[in-house]
Amino acid sequence: MKSDKQTVPTATTGERRALLSLSLAMLLSSLGTSIANVALPTLSEVFSASFQQVQWVVLSYLLAITTLIVSAGRLGDLFGRRPLLLLGVGVFTVASLLGTYPSLPVLIAARAVQGLGAALMMALSMAYVADIVPRERTGSAMGLLGTASAIGTAMGPSLGGLLIGTLGWQAVFAANVPLGLAAFFLLQRHLPATTTPRQTARGRFDYTGTVLLSLTLAAYALAMTVGRGDWGLRNNALLGLALVVATLFVISQQRASAPLIRLSLLGRPFLMAGMAMSTLVTAVVMATLVVGPFYLTQALGLSAAQLGLVMSAGPLVAALGGVPAGQLVDRYGAHPMTLLGLLLMLAGSSALASLPVAVGVAGYMAALATTTAGYTLFQAANNTQLMVGVTAETRGLVSGLLSLSRNLGLITGTAAMGAVFAMASKAATLPTGSPQAASSGMHTTFVVAAALIVLALLLGLRRRVPQVQTA
Repeated sequence: MKSDKQTVPTATTGERRALLSLSLAMLLSSLGTSIANVALPTLSEVFSASFQQVQWVVLSYLLAITTLIVSAGRLGDLFGRRPLLLLGVGVFTVASLLGTYPSLPVLIAARAVQGLGAALMMALSMAYVADIVPRERTGSAMGLLGTASAIGTAMGPSLGGLLIGTLGWQAVFAANVPLGLAAFFLLQRHLPATTTPRQTARGRFDYTGTVLLSLTLAAYALAMTVGRGDWGLRNNALLGLALVVATLFVISQQRASAPLIRLSLLGRPFLMAGMAMSTLVTAVVMATLVVGPFYLTQALGLSAAQLGLVMSAGPLVAALGGVPAGQLVDRYGAHPMTLLGLLLMLAGSSALASLPVAVGVAGYMAALATTTAGYTLFQAANNTQLMVGVTAETRGLVSGLLSLSRNLGLITGTAAMGAVFAMASKAATLPTGSPQAASSGMHTTFVVAAALIVLALLLGLRRRVPQVQTA
């Protein structure tokens, strides 16, 4: 760590208002991810649809974000972040209203459009922070955005359950409308114009690269999600398609006069290391969300209400720890705090592999809180280091790439960690198995998770701290 603590100047009133407006946009995008999950059983009943059909209410949103977020960031670099961020909030709000129409196909389509708006909000909110906040306060600002995202994720299931129970399933999607209008008003009022040069020529945008990258990411995301964990011919075919289209994308970027992603940018070790670490740690966090509930119900016998209470420990730590984590980054530096966050995650993952089996619920909550605290600190530090280490003209793109790395971690973590748990517990499907089998699966899953964190630590130790770039 740095021995000389940095003195961090106080934020101005205008800066605080702009950051709170951006935080609301981040909260909206994360709320859109978590609030719909609790509605799936109700939607299955209302539309007389199978789980495979209603799961597309969640998948269409996630796929839209994953496939479009890099392009969203790049468009912000070219055409200006403020108008596109406002457009994203508007699209998200209108799509939320369309989602109340009593038709499953319309709802799925509306959720995909909602994902487009969320991609713009996620990519451009983080890029905006580096534009309007001095470098000395970037960590605190990133921590605030992380807190907002955690609050949105944490309140989604409980708010969704309350709305379904009192007002019906349509209220789950209608609830985003007043929040979206509030976010639009606040951003319009308090968000300053950035100094990022705007290249308004439409020919500067790489449409071919955008389509190829979107197809690559869509094929990969579908390969990881179709079949509900049963890997088969469709998964192999989609993964093969992703590899083929990815090759075409690389070729197109080599030939394009204004490529979507400059390959030289991807060749920068500090950027690739930051993205790889983000993917690895997000996959580990996803394991707590995918594997944790089955262990808690099968091995520890928790009821649904008890499960929700225990699982809320992680989002609660993230919500409370985001701003302090950012302050630590500003005070001690991004690089050492990145490593400290990873060490905390390693301790938490190692504890999840053994402590719950030995101690029970208290051990699980302590290990989960440690893991989440480490993840919160890592995110604030890694995001800060990447955002201040690139030029203003590429911050939108890098923000999109960083968000993409997290989404790929979510998708890969769901598939890979779920498969590890199923194999280790010898369960054909996750909801089955004895308490002993669930304990075995839990142990093996988080031994693998700890190994992933060790790999991330090695990347972090080897990563050189870049010189701060200016426009």
